[in-house]
Amino acid sequence: MNTSSRIGQLRKQNLIYLILSVILVIGGYLWLRAAYASASQWPFTQEILLVILGIVATILITALLLNKQTEVELEKEWSIKLADLKVDIYTKLLDHIEHHLASGGITPEERLRLQFLTHKLALAAAPNVLEEYHRFLQVFGSASSDSRFSEEEARKIHDALARLTAEIRRDLVGEGDDQSGYSISEIRAQIIENTRRVNRSAG
Repeated sequence: MNTSSRIGQLRKQNLIYLILSVILVIGGYLWLRAAYASASQWPFTQEILLVILGIVATILITALLLNKQTEVELEKEWSIKLADLKVDIYTKLLDHIEHHLASGGITPEERLRLQFLTHKLALAAAPNVLEEYHRFLQVFGSASSDSRFSEEEARKIHDALARLTAEIRRDLVGEGDDQSGYSISEIRAQIIENTRRVNRSAG
């Protein structure tokens, strides 16, 4: 059973435990009122009823808490695995594009590999990354139509790649950026400006 299925199963169990706990509280209260009245003539009967009800309530609440703890741990494990998968796919994609730009063109075999990387990207990438990647492919496809990149085409690809990189960063470390005091637009602008500075210095 995979992690997501286990999380779903635990959530169903938690719901069942929660419903049982509510039924126990309501039913236990009504039962105690009736039991108190009927058991008042026998010594210690009321105390025994309270102990039994307390034990049952403790078992249900403990099971609910343990299930919740397990669910949180599984979600954390799944988040780590997903983050690792994203980093691996993003890194391979950027390395592949770097290879194209460094070689000055793209071969049919490299186009095929880029297609497979595109499919892999669809598995884990955030929607904003997929949207920006679509715009990047439009620029990249137009520039690579003749299998060679001119300086102007390479500049356009670098600009599009910088915007894509900004969205990838947002997907991977978005919460950290939110706490840094910089807005998403400021970070994106800085990444694009850094890319252009490198291009100008290289030219």
